[in-house]
Order: sequence, then C-alpha cells, then structure tokens
Amino acid sequence: MGDSAFFDHYEAGVEEGRLVRGGQPTLELVRTLELVRRFLPSPPADVLDVGGGPGAYAGALARVGYRVALVDLVPLHVEQAALRSARQPESPFTASLGDARSLDADDASRDAVLLLGPLYHLTEEDDRLAALREARRVLVPGGVVIGAAVSRFASLLDGLKENFLADPEFAAIVERDLRDGQHRNPAPVERPEWFTTAFLHHPDELALEVTRAGFACEAVLGVEGPGWLFPDKWEDPAQRGLVLKVARLVEEEPALRAVSAHLLVIGRSE
Repeated sequence: MGDSAFFDHYEAGVEEGRLVRGGQPTLELVRTLELVRRFLPSPPADVLDVGGGPGAYAGALARVGYRVALVDLVPLHVEQAALRSARQPESPFTASLGDARSLDADDASRDAVLLLGPLYHLTEEDDRLAALREARRVLVPGGVVIGAAVSRFASLLDGLKENFLADPEFAAIVERDLRDGQHRNPAPVERPEWFTTAFLHHPDELALEVTRAGFACEAVLGVEGPGWLFPDKWEDPAQRGLVLKVARLVEEEPALRAVSAHLLVIGRSE
C-alpha cells in the first residue's frame, strides 16, 4: 500500500472536502454514515477508524458519542484529522500515523473497526487479508468490521457519466478495471479525477475476502445505489429523499449492488 502515485494523489489534498461540496454532504457521505451507524454498537463504543483520511467519519461518530481513534498512512491526512478534532473540543478523537496491515492496538481492544479506504488501496489480496486479519485481532469477540470497496464497474459508469470514455487513455483504464480490478492512472497529477492506484472489487470477491479473514460475513451492501449517476437530483433538495429511498430499496439486491460506486461489507468476529 502506498506507491508514489497514491501519495502524490493524497498529499495534493484532494480528500479534504471531497465528501462535502458547497456545504452539502455528498450522497456517499450520507449513505455511508447511515449504514455504519446501523451496524455499529451503541455509543460509547471504541471505534478504530483505519485509513480514516482527514477525519470526516471519525468526526461525525465522535460527535454522537463514540470513542474514536483514527489512523492513516498519509501524514497530511493525520494533520487534517487532528485539526478537525481540535475544532470539535466537546467531542474529540485521536489521529495518528498507522498502517492497516500492522496496527498499533492491543488484541481484543476495540468494539468496531472501520476500513473505509484500505481495502481498495491495497491492490494485492494478501495485503487486504492482512488488514482484515489485523482488524479481527484488535476486535472484541462479536465485534464488527465495516469495510468499504470501490465497485468493479465504478470507472465504467463514471466514465459514461463524465464523458471520460471518449478519451482512449481512460477507456484503456476501464478495460483493465473490468478485466482484473487493477485500477492504474497513468497521469495522476494531471488527471486526479481519474483517481489513483486502487483495486476495484466485485461484490462476491469482497464477501469471500472477509470470510477468508475469519469473519462471519453479515452483508455486502451497495452504498449510493444508482443515484450517484444523476448528481443533479442529489443537488436538488426536493429530490434528495427520493435518491436515498432508491439507494435503500436496492442496497441488498445482488443484481444492482455493483451499480453503486462504493460497496460496504459487514463482518462479525467470532
């Protein structure tokens, strides 16, 4: 995890503010928080937010009473998360450097672990399994891991939505994504909107990896549903409720989960 393209992408500051645009939370943020809260134990529970970026989720969870510790591989993200925590002194969280594959946390010390970034930036399956097994190690018996993945079809659909597919270079990226899930951006600095080094999961692969890591897989859910393909509807306050309703209606539907840009997997330690 963490090739030069990855660090160049995130050290440019692209993640800060990505989930809130023009003061409005994105569909991804709203739905991810909704699903995370559904499966987390009640606060105050101890949550380890691994790969938590600038702290959007850590901050939100701390504000509703969770005890949150964030770790991230990118120094800029840790700095930004610490600043976010300082801005909410009544509900702070901690932020430190850390690697999902080797956590600085005691065995059976957390009620929940969030992996809302590592599973798609660890491009080798052995590394993803290492991160999941580390999460299992630090969880109490019956604890929950909630992991996010990018859908195997996200770049294809985003390319159609944004007209990126007209560019032969992006079309070649999509062909590889569909073939083996390995997403590579040949020009991450010039075209950050094409994302960075990542692995794109098929929903069935995601469930299998969680099971192989020793968890009971409770669910694989689509996050955004098809609504992310129609950003004008989310931007219209009168239609946001409909976009959320559609996402909820199809979140478990096997034939439609992968239409979401992101997937969430829920695993339970035994």
